[in-house]
Amino acid sequence: MFFRHEKPPVPTFSELMDGLRKQGFTVQPETGGGMRVSRGGCAAVVTEKAAGAPPHVSKAGVLLGAEIALLCDGGYQKFWVAPGGKRAPATAAHLHALHNFEEDLREGLGLVSLYNQSLGTVNELHLYDRVKDRDQGVPRRPWERQAVPLT
Repeated sequence: MFFRHEKPPVPTFSELMDGLRKQGFTVQPETGGGMRVSRGGCAAVVTEKAAGAPPHVSKAGVLLGAEIALLCDGGYQKFWVAPGGKRAPATAAHLHALHNFEEDLREGLGLVSLYNQSLGTVNELHLYDRVKDRDQGVPRRPWERQAVPLT
């Protein structure tokens, strides 16, 4: 006799979204592509990568108005920063809700839950004083002064 292991069926992106709806998530199309999945004041954007590949979850955060605010670590406190510029302090209740939302979303999509993500929330942005203006090229060092012309 020949024993053959059948491959488990790979759900399509639309089947995954229907499964999330059955689990109590609200699924809406996002303007930039993908789908906005939300529940309990938290939301994330889920995009389809390729046929048969697991979907990609990005921009997981808390809803501030209609925008998804990302978690930002200011070095001394965590904030929610929305793309429109709104900022709000992150509370323990927010972080706990986001952590539960991300775990349930990963489970609903059939994604692997990584160890560092299971420990707690992961910051999307960092705004420490020492990395200020880091993304605009090499910042001027405090000991580097502009030459003052003698007159």
